Amino acid sequence: MLTEIHPKLPMRDKSITRDYFIKQLGFKPIGEKDYDGYLMLEREQIEIHFFEFKDLNPKENYGMVFIRTDSIDTLYQSFLDKKVAIHPNGKLETKPWGQKEFSILDPDNNLLTFGEST
Repeated sequence: MLTEIHPKLPMRDKSITRDYFIKQLGFKPIGEKDYDGYLMLEREQIEIHFFEFKDLNPKENYGMVFIRTDSIDTLYQSFLDKKVAIHPNGKLETKPWGQKEFSILDPDNNLLTFGEST
């Protein structure tokens, strides 16, 4: 009966988060309405929501989301082409559990891991 999941991650500054996800990662806003302290973005079948947390200390943020893809090499290269910073410990590689993965950190230190089954 479960059909979808839309993770909610913290953000300190809505305009910075919006710009990063739209300009760097290729997401688009959802809908026409702008909600105070809340942001909804989508790319293809992925939807991520953000809630305002102005006092968030990025060094203490453990927000994480795992996003599946069916074209990880293309996605990784597109991020490199846009100069998206790859997590220092998250370069593209096949993990022992059979996933090809890479990770990035958004401006608030939310970890986004992208993976494809090999």
